[in-house]
Amino acid sequence: MFPSEMSKVSILAHDRYSGALVELLHESGLMEISYVSAEELGEGIMHPDVGTYASYELRLTRIIEILKKYERRKKGLKAALSPTIPEKLKVEKYSLEEKVQQAEDLLDDIENFVIYAEDRIESINKRLEESKEDMEKTEKLLPFGINLSWIGRSRYVIIKAGTTRDINALGESLKGLDVYLFSEPVGKEKDVWIILLIAHVSIEEEIGDRIRSFDEIEVEGKGIPSDVINSLAKEKKELEKKKKKLMQSLREIYKEKKAALFAIREEIRLEKQRKEIPERFGKTAYTSLVGGWCLAKDAEKLKGMVDRTTEGKAFFSCKKAERNRDEAPIHIEMPKWADSFRTFLEMFALPKYNEINPSIFLGISFILFFAIMLGDAGYGLIILLASLVAYIKLGKHSEMIKSWSFLGIWLGLSTTVTGFLFNGFFGDFIPRFIYGDETKTFYNLQVMGCHLPIDALHKPLVILILALMIGLIHLNLGFVVAIYQNYKMGRIKPIFKGQISWFLLQIGGGALVGSALLHAWEFSMTMTTLFGIFTAVGLIALFVDKGPIGFFEITGFAGDWLSYARLLALGLATAGMALAFNIVAELMPKIIPYVGVVLLFIILIFAHLANLAIQSLGAAIHALRLQYVEFFNRFYEGGGKKFIPFHIERKYTEVIK
Repeated sequence: MFPSEMSKVSILAHDRYSGALVELLHESGLMEISYVSAEELGEGIMHPDVGTYASYELRLTRIIEILKKYERRKKGLKAALSPTIPEKLKVEKYSLEEKVQQAEDLLDDIENFVIYAEDRIESINKRLEESKEDMEKTEKLLPFGINLSWIGRSRYVIIKAGTTRDINALGESLKGLDVYLFSEPVGKEKDVWIILLIAHVSIEEEIGDRIRSFDEIEVEGKGIPSDVINSLAKEKKELEKKKKKLMQSLREIYKEKKAALFAIREEIRLEKQRKEIPERFGKTAYTSLVGGWCLAKDAEKLKGMVDRTTEGKAFFSCKKAERNRDEAPIHIEMPKWADSFRTFLEMFALPKYNEINPSIFLGISFILFFAIMLGDAGYGLIILLASLVAYIKLGKHSEMIKSWSFLGIWLGLSTTVTGFLFNGFFGDFIPRFIYGDETKTFYNLQVMGCHLPIDALHKPLVILILALMIGLIHLNLGFVVAIYQNYKMGRIKPIFKGQISWFLLQIGGGALVGSALLHAWEFSMTMTTLFGIFTAVGLIALFVDKGPIGFFEITGFAGDWLSYARLLALGLATAGMALAFNIVAELMPKIIPYVGVVLLFIILIFAHLANLAIQSLGAAIHALRLQYVEFFNRFYEGGGKKFIPFHIERKYTEVIK
């Protein structure tokens, strides 16, 4: 129910064991190492070679990032169904010098060429862009057939080329000057004119002052436009050929060296981590003090490993953290089936060390709320089938996909069940297209006097009552969790002032309101008096605890409760949109004979897929909102710091033992 118990750990060892101790802590992954601060101790320092390892890591990363751009990757559905799994290279326990030499040898082999090829490709791309612009400009001058070298300023004449959208305004601006204008319409709409302006150099400045609506084109090259275009096209072809050859070379290098690049970078990175961590130690002339945290259940195991590594000559201190303090980092133990719920909690905030871990409550209620808000069996089956495929096909390659697809299976199952309960299968697809009568339901059943299915569109009040009942249960579950949390921490007064008072208010106030205002039931004078006492005691306790602001606590609780009406609202939105799509699809064959039959299926498929995507997103967001705002507001603060042990994380290597 609470975050895992943590123990504060201190290890004091002679410096001759320092390297072996760091290696042990790194490989075991049992301890989070904190900065040791004590006035009588010196500050730890990183190994002087950290800069060297960082340099190798940076160089390797640069090469990897360059080569990754030219890798041929799977795309679309193929990538989703058959993802590329990182290749794990089997490595031996080499010495640090051997690892550095391996990195140097690999970089010597490919680094210079890769950087040269990348620079050359960038240069080619730049020239291709320039060539494209030159070709576009030159193509505009095709109607004139003028030698491009003539454009510009000579000893006696200036020739300008450009475009205008208002040829009349251009002529008016140059009126009175001895200027020759040649023009041809260009563009699909013929609303742009290409202009060739010829004049004596003596009036160049005056032309510049008076010219209007003229965008000058600056071109380079010699010969008529058609010849220049052919030359540019030939150059483009040659450049693309060179670029393709360079890209193919980089692609082949990456294919051949990919596993080695990632493996060596990972090895260098792990060594760098080991050399950096002593910065957190406390130091004396001959010893190092390592401080941090470990799981309480691992403390004895860690002590035994330290004793073996240091030959029993290290001082090991371990003290279990008290629940009433918040300094310990947070580790949440979760069963495998609920592991994806952890992400929902981390998106909000980890609990404090003395707070209950609400992940299980959050996950189960999230599934329930999502199912009610989506509430369509057809959509639920799509989610279920897609999640099953992901779980079976991709789950073996990724723990994350496995965890999330397992959650998807639960979401699909629960949505399918609620869909059958609320008469939703792609909206009213079955009554409309199978039975031919929209008023029919796809089954009829009486269970304990209740008629199933409950048609949400025609009986929304039933669903609203159900939503509010679920909301009341959910809110009071929050109060129950708060009571348990306060009891475990020995806080008794807050239980009476902060939780019991709300139960009294709900029981007493709800009974009186139902009797006096809604006339839903009648009570004897004794019961009425008892409910009045409940209400009064609850109000007094609330106002003692909160003061005058207690009134807003009551209205706030009422607002939180009514927020659960969104379970109905989103369910109706899903059913309403599905119904509208079905009606439109049904009308297609009547509006457009023959073709309409095809459109019917197209509309049904794409419209329902779009509705599924939109409504699933809305259901997920609002289901989480009910957790974070309404439920957590009863007992949860959060603010814990995640437990991050000093550990080895291998993705591209596997050590041969």
